[in-house]
Amino acid sequence: MFEAVKGFGLTFSTVFEKKATIQYPEAGTATKPRYHGRHILNRHPDGLEKCVGCELCAWACPADAIYVEGGDNTDEMRFSPGERYGAIYQINYARCIFCGLCIEACPTRSLTMSNDYELASDSRKDLIFTKEQLLAPLLPGMEQPPHPMRLGKDETDYYASGPTNPGASAGAEYPQREGGARPGGAQEDVGRAQQGVRTSPSDEAAAAGVRSEPARGAKSARPKPKASS
Repeated sequence: MFEAVKGFGLTFSTVFEKKATIQYPEAGTATKPRYHGRHILNRHPDGLEKCVGCELCAWACPADAIYVEGGDNTDEMRFSPGERYGAIYQINYARCIFCGLCIEACPTRSLTMSNDYELASDSRKDLIFTKEQLLAPLLPGMEQPPHPMRLGKDETDYYASGPTNPGASAGAEYPQREGGARPGGAQEDVGRAQQGVRTSPSDEAAAAGVRSEPARGAKSARPKPKASS
């Protein structure tokens, strides 16, 4: 009997404590600055994509959640500095474990992780994010690819400007979502504005559910090991 009363005593002692309930999704809470959330494919200051289609992120992914196909740039159709770009890029968030190894493997700082954690879905297909959904939004001064290189004669000029070329597209850390509040809500926007940090416009491709063809399950480009004789 005493043990039962003792157990209820612990329950009653918490009744008058401050509630930690959050009215989600109308209201949210800010994540830690280095929180591992939805990935972002970043851009150079002129709008060209930083991804060069090297597939190192797919090789590094322990969950085989990333699928990449590289394409060749031409003078008429240029999407990134250098010879190649990521023609198809998909991340399967039904597999992703948000470990960040893909970020470490990226040689151009193209792939980073945002603070967006609103990724739940009741459809496996909707959890396969395509390049259009992952690309950082165009900021003022950026031009929609394809277009010629604006920051130099070749890719060396782009990567030599590293100190003045941020690793992540400024303003893309907290992507907006249409039809719902994002983490932190309006109060967080005010706080970030007071600190001089810009917030990005809404990711229209993600909100519209745009998908590139061919539709396929995201998987790595890692070749299957040959059977030993």
